Amino acid sequence: MPVEVPEATVSRLPQYLRALSALAEAGLRTVSSEALAEAAGVGSAKLRKDLSYLGSYGTRGVGYEVGELHQHIADRLGLTSSWRVVIVGIGNLGHALAGYGGFASRGFSVVGLFDVDPTVVGEVVSGLRVRPLDDLEATVREGGATIAVLTVPAGVAQGVCDRLVAAGVTSVLNFAPTVIRVPDHVDVRKVDLASELQILAFHAQRKAHVRVGEVV
Repeated sequence: MPVEVPEATVSRLPQYLRALSALAEAGLRTVSSEALAEAAGVGSAKLRKDLSYLGSYGTRGVGYEVGELHQHIADRLGLTSSWRVVIVGIGNLGHALAGYGGFASRGFSVVGLFDVDPTVVGEVVSGLRVRPLDDLEATVREGGATIAVLTVPAGVAQGVCDRLVAAGVTSVLNFAPTVIRVPDHVDVRKVDLASELQILAFHAQRKAHVRVGEVV
């Protein structure tokens, strides 16, 4: 039975995967934990602990096999399967996400785009025509989509999410500035850009105070 991987570790696995991809492209076959940690932007002790949950301990004096570790992490993240995704809300952010070219290479296939704005419905984005929200359930079921990306206003996010879940979606990436409630079998990841900026502002302010203290 696979070891339960902590949520904090799961959140860092994509960082390791990106670093390993870059190392592979550079022609490296092995990498030390220190070099991989630096490439991923984490501490080496934290990296070794994270990878131990996956059963990857490396080889003393050699480190990790880049290709093997990349495959192992991709397997644990489920990226060796093809995941079908729908995006609801094709405003500026939704439009940018729909046009992102990195989804396919990471195992994600966007099968549906939806909006309620009549000036947006019918537009073709990256080969997909934006459909009216009335087509949501049918497209999710017919396309076998299990992941949805929400970039809709806060006031409608819960209602749209309820429809997605009823249609068979089990994972939601929520960009709407609100908390949405889902059944226990559905996973939600909230992306709040404003909150992230506020956290950066906190760290920037702290550094500014440190600099002022040093001057004094």
